[in-house]
Amino acid sequence: MVNEDFFRMVELSQKEFYCSQILLMLGLEAQEKINPDLVRAMNGLIGGLCFQGHNCGALTGGACLLALYAGKGTPEEVGDSRLEKMVGELVEWFEQEYESKYGGINCSDILENDLNKRKERCPQIVYDTFAKTKELLADNGYDLTGKLEV
Repeated sequence: MVNEDFFRMVELSQKEFYCSQILLMLGLEAQEKINPDLVRAMNGLIGGLCFQGHNCGALTGGACLLALYAGKGTPEEVGDSRLEKMVGELVEWFEQEYESKYGGINCSDILENDLNKRKERCPQIVYDTFAKTKELLADNGYDLTGKLEV
């Protein structure tokens, strides 16, 4: 199912942003924020920790997106105690979706050490991860505008 989120992901990809960056940019855009420093920092996660082939950047980016909403950012804030559970659920879902399909959750497994497979596989993985992340946030009372519904 292709929707507005998918088209935005494609647009960002065409501007040479990658999995983890795209996920965070979508979250920031939903909050009507711009944070180039955060987007730049997400470069460290792309391609399985900066093209090292480790954990998929969509998974680690999804965990960071959850933390954007539920994590601690200032000394005065208190992080949401449910963050660890949300990340655990994301990892469990990701493993169920992709480990059997690709033999693992590392970027190198998913792409079979062939960067040409990135265009074929990554857009759907990023899209699905974004959808799952939104679901986890909603299940825990968050909406993408950044407000916590009590």
